[in-house]
Amino acid sequence: MKQTETNHLEKVRAIYDVLHGKKEADLLLKNLNILDVHGETVYQGSLLIYDKRIVALNPDESLIRVKEVFDGKGLYAIPGLIDAHLHFESQLAHPTALAEAMVPCGTTTIFAECLDLLSAAGEDGVRAAQNLFRDYDKLPYRLYAFAPGKKTAAWVTKEVLEMEPVIGLGEFEHFTYSKGDEDDFQKAAWVREKGGFMNGHWGLTALSDMTLNYLPAIGVSNNHDVWNGDDIEKSIRYGFPTQIKFGVGSSEVIKTLLRSIVDRKFPTENFMLCTDNISIERLLKMGHMDWIISLCAEMGIHPIKAIKMATYNTAKSYHMDHLIGSLTPGRFADIVLTDSLSKITPLYVFKDGELIAKDKKMVKNTEIDYSAMVTKGISGLDDLAPEQLDIEPLEISEDGTKAKVYLFDVYGRGHAKFYQEVWVPVKDGKIVPEYDGETYSRLSVIRRYADGKRHVVNGLFKGVFVERGAVATSWPAPIPYFVVVGQESDEMAYCVKEADKYSGACIVTENHTNKSVMPIEIYGMMTNMSVDELTSSASAIDAALEELGNQNEGEPVVNKLLSLFISLHRFRFME
Repeated sequence: MKQTETNHLEKVRAIYDVLHGKKEADLLLKNLNILDVHGETVYQGSLLIYDKRIVALNPDESLIRVKEVFDGKGLYAIPGLIDAHLHFESQLAHPTALAEAMVPCGTTTIFAECLDLLSAAGEDGVRAAQNLFRDYDKLPYRLYAFAPGKKTAAWVTKEVLEMEPVIGLGEFEHFTYSKGDEDDFQKAAWVREKGGFMNGHWGLTALSDMTLNYLPAIGVSNNHDVWNGDDIEKSIRYGFPTQIKFGVGSSEVIKTLLRSIVDRKFPTENFMLCTDNISIERLLKMGHMDWIISLCAEMGIHPIKAIKMATYNTAKSYHMDHLIGSLTPGRFADIVLTDSLSKITPLYVFKDGELIAKDKKMVKNTEIDYSAMVTKGISGLDDLAPEQLDIEPLEISEDGTKAKVYLFDVYGRGHAKFYQEVWVPVKDGKIVPEYDGETYSRLSVIRRYADGKRHVVNGLFKGVFVERGAVATSWPAPIPYFVVVGQESDEMAYCVKEADKYSGACIVTENHTNKSVMPIEIYGMMTNMSVDELTSSASAIDAALEELGNQNEGEPVVNKLLSLFISLHRFRFME
């Protein structure tokens, strides 16, 4: 206690001395157009930085002494951008590779889930968390993390709640909290005792209005589970600071949400912006929070209010507006310089007053070795027979010419469209993969480790199309599963068995030959690759599939396939 008091005494004296020219400040950023998120105005001025924080607005330059001066040349200065909810293991990159793609977009803070990685680690979940968070304070972005609210044993959650930089409990599983699961009760009780935050996953598409009262009633801090204007209205009416998610949604879903905010005049103070899940490729090609803010402005939200949704609103929601979210004295010097407020172009990115990115390239990153988290595969499909991947009709028409089967779609177009039961032709006793004038590939969802009879779900898929060959990928949490897409059961079985040799992988095959392999070997959830290696590997998967007839748009195929597991789990296609 005495040491803490002494340190604080030194700090307040030092700040006084800096402001009176008796001690050097670290940096003066001058000739700026500074965004005031509180007054929603822009003013010309300068920012004085000392000990990682802003200590003065428009300091008297005749009084101060400073080590370094940066001329902003009239650029706009906005707070460092914040992603309010990101599953930062689900985009395949480990934390330093993520930085390489994300920070040049102006993102200096993330509020991050890690539940899938820790679930994949199973009994090793605590050690996995320790390795994941190791040296987190050296990362070129500010990391606030959440212990798993679902998919892990309660004892893992309890131990992770005690770690830095964990600030609360991650999203609940609505299929368990709605049934009064005892582990959920215990997890919520632990975080309430600590005074931490609880992330919401509200289950709007699956639960009754009466059940939806539970999460806000126990003190859940936010909700990111909205898909349309009515969902938004309900979420904010129940008192949730509501996160509008961009990474996993398609452009139709995103624009529906933004159009609802504009048309129905919802006060933007209710909203934060987040990605939930986002691929490295999208970060590199389109951007991160910078792109999201620009889209908000394009859709009719005032640019300053859009910026607040990715800065101050989030900081305030997490009770951290005294640390981040505005360019005011006492806050960390997380600053983005851009030439426009309506179309954010992060020309310079500062964290803690240090330049870390310039012109969409990292100036400084950290090196952290994650090889200790790489795991070996344990095969589980040795007994899988090709005929187990044949589509068994849900129903046959009376005349035997049609069969009812599942038709799956990619997650991003919204849960309502994720799967349908459709009638397709039957010819010579075999299902013809055609519906509404289009030909589709087949999809099989396969439990990796059988417990008695192996769980397999077969149907059609409209997200990836191959004329021949197959593509398979894995998902380890909370129960290990594979998906494989192809036209013939024999090739599909070969492909998925090749993926089964790894702890995690995406593999393309043709004629029982591997055409492209992307190992996902950090607990089957993340790659141990740099950004260049990761994007090259994902592009090789897409190129191999293009040779097999697939015309891909948007996210890489590996990310499209991985996103399937979100809805497969939600709609109980994974046991």
